[in-house]
Amino acid sequence: MNRVTKTGMSDRGWAVRIGDVLLPPVLLLAMLFLSVSLPARAQLSVDVTRGTVDPVPLALPDFAAVNEQETSSGPLSDIGVQIAQVISSNLQSTGLFRALDPAAFIEPITAETRRPRFASSWRPLGAQGLVTGRVQILADGNLRVEFRLWDVISEAQLEGMGYTTPVTNWRRIAHVISDRIYTRLTGEEGYFDTRIVYIAESGDPLNRVKRLAVMDQDGANQQFLTDGSYLVLTPRFSPNRQEITYLSYFNDKPRVYLFNILSNRFEVLGDFPNMTFAPRFSPDGNKVIMSLAEDGNSDIYEMDLRTRRVSRLTDHPGIDTSPSYSPDGRSIVFNSDRGGSQQLYVMDAGGGNVRRISFGKGRYATPVWSPRGDLVAFTKIGGGQRKFRIGVMRPDGEGERLLTDAWQDEGPTWSPNGRVLMFFRTERYDSQGRGGQTSLWSVDLTGYNERRVPTPLDASDPAWSPPLPIATRRR
Repeated sequence: MNRVTKTGMSDRGWAVRIGDVLLPPVLLLAMLFLSVSLPARAQLSVDVTRGTVDPVPLALPDFAAVNEQETSSGPLSDIGVQIAQVISSNLQSTGLFRALDPAAFIEPITAETRRPRFASSWRPLGAQGLVTGRVQILADGNLRVEFRLWDVISEAQLEGMGYTTPVTNWRRIAHVISDRIYTRLTGEEGYFDTRIVYIAESGDPLNRVKRLAVMDQDGANQQFLTDGSYLVLTPRFSPNRQEITYLSYFNDKPRVYLFNILSNRFEVLGDFPNMTFAPRFSPDGNKVIMSLAEDGNSDIYEMDLRTRRVSRLTDHPGIDTSPSYSPDGRSIVFNSDRGGSQQLYVMDAGGGNVRRISFGKGRYATPVWSPRGDLVAFTKIGGGQRKFRIGVMRPDGEGERLLTDAWQDEGPTWSPNGRVLMFFRTERYDSQGRGGQTSLWSVDLTGYNERRVPTPLDASDPAWSPPLPIATRRR
């Protein structure tokens, strides 16, 4: 049994409540949520639906160390600096916020700082928001991180929370704090405390080694899950568990696998006699939908993970593939050439009422339904120089928009809040055969905020996880 101290912060002082929480030590992540009443005059907020916005200027001083000491992750003061840097990087990556230069800060933030001097120290810098925090090593060796979010104009505290966790978990705490700030200022759920599973690629272009890899959404904490001795493709996260489904060719035989990140265990989901493509979970995590090829044709099938029963959903001489459920589980979007060219179709979850939704010039592939239910993302193929571009449309086919315009962008995946897409980009080969590298990129729904996501090797086919459970172990 671990005793966890839960502490909420207001701008008038401290309130403490102590309780016992049953968690294994390696899963310790204690979070305190104490409601902070917001003054009516507090007006700092961001409209995420506008096409272009002037980024909100935020001041993000280093988190102050209560006392200097060494930890397993380095000096405590360095951890405070790194937490502030991760929060700053997360918020700036959205394109909605701009971190002010710390060299211009007038007031030093210390571990004793309770209420900043807004008029003299922060408003002159043009800051509209201010984040202050401190870090401390507790008697039990755990790390305590506390932060406050301030509206500089109204001088009101908007948020104040504390977190207790193992020292090695400091980066995750930075993501959790980033989510809280993003949510408070935009009204949308944050997406920083998430992971990306993808295919790491290396080696000769004609004989690529492909490994299953996972990382934090910002590219940190890279981990290879397979050794490259066999081909892996199309990884996808479960919506409610830390599991991944993917296609693997073990001994040249296609199999669909389940991999549990927490237990580090693999399980064969299905051993199919023919080619299998693009497995993807249902919204409740109890089923996997995929396409199976037989006699040169591909149809869509569904497997119940509890019974392992397989049901056929389409039966058409055209090629049906890349299925994706709607968030309510009632509909499925997929691509098919049943009409003569590769287009997007929607059908009921049981396989009936099939209707075409894409009618633009070119071909459409890899559709994936937004977690908000309002849009379907896709890869569009065609146009000048045979481009591959990322686009979105409504589930009825209206409102089609292209968000990218590079040579070859494909394989979109949604952030959990449905505001950002990640995809992979392939470069052209030059006249000497150089190039062809693949990398991960993100773009928001406005199409203006496009960013590269760092990976140690070439990367393709990303899939975004749901928000991590509070008690997830960090490897």
